[in-house]
Amino acid sequence: MKSKLFSDEQLEFIKENVKNIGNKELADLINKKFNTSFTVSQIKGFKHNHKISSGLSGYFKKGHIPANKGTKGEFNVGGNKTSYKKGHIAANNLPIGSERIRKDNYWYVKVQDGHKNNNWKPKHQVIYEEHYGKLPKGSRVIFADGNKNNFDISNLILVSKSELLIMNRKKLIKKSSEATKSGVILAKLIDKRNKIKK
Repeated sequence: MKSKLFSDEQLEFIKENVKNIGNKELADLINKKFNTSFTVSQIKGFKHNHKISSGLSGYFKKGHIPANKGTKGEFNVGGNKTSYKKGHIAANNLPIGSERIRKDNYWYVKVQDGHKNNNWKPKHQVIYEEHYGKLPKGSRVIFADGNKNNFDISNLILVSKSELLIMNRKKLIKKSSEATKSGVILAKLIDKRNKIKK
């Protein structure tokens, strides 16, 4: 027979103290009273299994006054103490031409303002386009030597999405730029063959 998680005394304590308090507060109460370490999910599960309700709905009661009542939005003059002052420039509002590195370890350059996620472009793409014009649709620029910090134009190679997929699958991107360039030729041949077969 499965042993009970809560003793009879603890069960009674939960029933007596459940009204109008959340699961975390109830867990803290019972743990303090009985020197236990019940988790919030154990309390929640017990209440669910025994159809015990705290009476809390998760919604504000009629007449509830929000904590932020009377405060103004961040762009209004006379806003609250956490609002930006008029004329404030946010730290992330960098000038066009600024560079930063992202979590994917690629460098990005700010190329415009006012277009949210489209304000920044990969630096290697920007450099490639400065030399050869806008990238054809569905193409990618890769680093011949695999070094994401080597922006020399001779190290940047244009490939199609399908060619890049082949290169990744067949591990054709190497630390040697010559080996990668050979891999590009092979990927182009495989891609062409695949398209002829279709």
